[in-house]
Amino acid sequence: KTVLQIVAATNHRVRILSWSVFFDGASGSAVPVIVRLLRQTTAGTMSAATPVKNDDSIAETLLTTGQKTATVEPTAGDVLKVIEVHPQSGYEEVSAFGQEYIVGGSDRIGIECTAPAIVNVIANFKFEE
Repeated sequence: KTVLQIVAATNHRVRILSWSVFFDGASGSAVPVIVRLLRQTTAGTMSAATPVKNDDSIAETLLTTGQKTATVEPTAGDVLKVIEVHPQSGYEEVSAFGQEYIVGGSDRIGIECTAPAIVNVIANFKFEE
């Protein structure tokens, strides 16, 4: 299930500075969650997620939009990263300077989680327009 997706505005690139997922599993012996960072070629059907500025003194309006909790999955394009995460923990990746994931103008990047057991997830992107 795609849990979070960001969409760059037309003609504006976005740099992913970090991304993360955290789970609330109850079993210490549960099978890991497969987490994929994907370039997605369609929007799917999702609820709106409004990005928030880290520095609210900046006057510019954010152009990047977000979506969360897919009910109809977006189409997966390029697989940028695949990891396994224990459902009682989480994962955060902070990009080294010059190694950030880039979202091209009008493109999408999403975090998809496949969990064998029922768990809740919190997902985040930190990005720069």
